[in-house]
Amino acid sequence: MSPDRYAMHFTSTNSPRLFIAIIMKNSPSNMLVIVLQIALIFILSLEPLVAQVGVSYGMMGNNLPTKPDVIALYKQNGIQRLRLYDPNPEALQALGGSDIEVSVGVLNADIEKLASSQDEANTWVQNNIKNYPSVKFKYIVVGNEFQLQFILSAMQNLLTAVSDAGLINQIRVTTAVHSGLLGESYPPSKGVFSADANEFITPIAKFLALFGSPLFLNVYPYFAYSGSNGNVALDYALFNSPGIVVNDNALGYQNLLDAMIDAFYWALEKAGAGSVEIVVSETGWPTSGGTGASLENQKSYILKLIDHVKSGRGTPKKPGKLIQTYIFAMFDENQKTPEYEKFWGLFTPDKQIKYPINFA
Repeated sequence: MSPDRYAMHFTSTNSPRLFIAIIMKNSPSNMLVIVLQIALIFILSLEPLVAQVGVSYGMMGNNLPTKPDVIALYKQNGIQRLRLYDPNPEALQALGGSDIEVSVGVLNADIEKLASSQDEANTWVQNNIKNYPSVKFKYIVVGNEFQLQFILSAMQNLLTAVSDAGLINQIRVTTAVHSGLLGESYPPSKGVFSADANEFITPIAKFLALFGSPLFLNVYPYFAYSGSNGNVALDYALFNSPGIVVNDNALGYQNLLDAMIDAFYWALEKAGAGSVEIVVSETGWPTSGGTGASLENQKSYILKLIDHVKSGRGTPKKPGKLIQTYIFAMFDENQKTPEYEKFWGLFTPDKQIKYPINFA
């Protein structure tokens, strides 16, 4: 997370997925041309997304519970989705047989070698996916807010490895980006990628569209509010506005999260990848350490966020489209910097929830 990135914003073998992956493996230079010819067949096969609220499990604290205790806490609180930022072996072992849906990340430091070698990608999938057959993997997320050209090659190699492992109908390959990739975002219909970001994100977005994978997007109304010099109303950021705040042609926005998501949807559409689903891979509010950071404000944001996601209303641009969402984060993490990064947890390190939350 970085506030300057957000301040600008107010298994069948006959499956199309396997067919595409085989083509990509055997003819990578012509992959996009060939895949375009069969994309329509594939798109028709896509499964719907499910509106559930997950929680990201960050580990940057020296006072956090053991990995088995953390997974037990997820289960006790009915949290059915978990995002790991790296394939931590102890956490994956603890997740075995839990039926918790897992999004597992590829560390930024590992991306270049995965991009340069299919063997490295195969080994990564063997070590971090296949070696944990009782873990319910859903996504492999290649990097977090990492903007280098070899992201796409790493995604391609990992998708081929997933196909070879017989998991093409179970696991989708994606990456996580931040909303600061937009060059313009207000009103949402003006959403467009910046010139610098466009070269990086557009090929990735088209890849995701062709293979039916969503894009993970870290979305923080908190940073938009705290960095706005008073131009963004707190109620708008906290889902507390009594009526429409932003009118955008025929669309009206009552909360900032919807506006930020839709601005990115508009940018994807303009980049030729309008079919890509957005998964909110991080969002939250700190309880201390910065402007507007308080327990009361976090409680308002989190509880109303969950209600919004569970309502199934979607966003004004995508009404009725379910919003998969991961809240950041499970715990306060005392080894993070700067100070406001330490206080995003829903739980304290002694496993106490800060206020009652119904995740079910």
